[in-house]
Amino acid sequence: MAAEIVNPRSDSESRTGRTEQGDGAEPLDSFDPAFALHRGGKMAVQATVPIRDKDDLSLAYTPGVAKVCSAIAEQPDLVHDYTWKSQVVAVVTDGTAVLGLGDIGPEASLPVMEGKAILFKQFGGVDAVPIALACTDVDEIVETVVRLAPSFGGVNLEDISAPRCFEIEKRLQERLDIPVFHDDQHGTAVVTLAALRNAARLSGRPLGDLRAVISGAGAAGVAIAKMLIEAGIGDVAVADRKGVVSRDRGDLTPIKAELASFTNKAGISGSLESALSGADVFIGVSGGTVPEPAVASMAEGAFVFAMANPNPEVHPEIAHKYAAVVATGRSDFPNQINNVLAFPGIFAGALQVRASRITEGMKLAAAEALASVVGDDLAADYVIPSPFDERVAPAVTAAVAAAARAEGVARR
Repeated sequence: MAAEIVNPRSDSESRTGRTEQGDGAEPLDSFDPAFALHRGGKMAVQATVPIRDKDDLSLAYTPGVAKVCSAIAEQPDLVHDYTWKSQVVAVVTDGTAVLGLGDIGPEASLPVMEGKAILFKQFGGVDAVPIALACTDVDEIVETVVRLAPSFGGVNLEDISAPRCFEIEKRLQERLDIPVFHDDQHGTAVVTLAALRNAARLSGRPLGDLRAVISGAGAAGVAIAKMLIEAGIGDVAVADRKGVVSRDRGDLTPIKAELASFTNKAGISGSLESALSGADVFIGVSGGTVPEPAVASMAEGAFVFAMANPNPEVHPEIAHKYAAVVATGRSDFPNQINNVLAFPGIFAGALQVRASRITEGMKLAAAEALASVVGDDLAADYVIPSPFDERVAPAVTAAVAAAARAEGVARR
């Protein structure tokens, strides 16, 4: 299977020749080029072998396939060599947390899932198939993915709302022997850590000397906190809508109670704004707006990573007044923290060695490799490479594959 990017057409003609909407209204393509690009979808299935004559047909299909099927039945591991399994990822969603749009359902999520699939192909050389599920129950999602898993070499969970996403990923990891990766969590964490490593290097400070405050205790916030702790940051506090997640709060969900157990060593309580006083790092994955006085109260030479889209928690114009390094989730500002820097290479590396799972060590290796791409070009406006930097995916792929071998989860 190959994903192909379909170029917008000057008219509203689709691949099927349809030129009008069913109700007779003028096509949406006429008003917005995004609709022109999406007409007919952004992907296609493409054969990797020719079917030119009866000999080709007899090899690609019957009777040739019978030999291959019988061999796989006798030696199941041959499926990796003689099918697409080890080269393709399922991109699975239930449509409950799509980009900044929220719970819009499986059908409306498909443009995003198609987009994710072509990013896998474009930036990592990995084929991917969008799968939007018409269910939101944890048990149903887990059972459905388990039943689909024989066709795939890995599962990328996408845009599934918290806290269900944590349970779904955990249970799938327990039941499957292929990589399961919730990109909203771990992809964001990998790229954030890479940017933070370089920001710290630029300022001459080790991670262990930094105190970070994360706005948002959802999927991304929890994963970032865990990864920063694994990487050796001095301290990190996470704030939700009710303030800093701390052990003395009686309203914590099980996920947040666990979060409180390994974060906030300083014992900070109260609001996000009060936690920012003297903090070295702000990481925003929640939306909303952080008041300028709170940003001004941060430590000298602070880092502000305001990653909400389309409106960062701290606008870069404000952040630059007080911070030494500023990053956002937007492509129109320097230092874009974008998951596409991580997930294609992570899966490419895992698939390359037929890893049974993606470990913490593999994620840390991905972050280190991503940070290293910047090299001697490190600057305040360049702490993370561009998604179009051709060095990114190979560096991440190699690091993840090596880490998988080192941690004993590689099978070749």
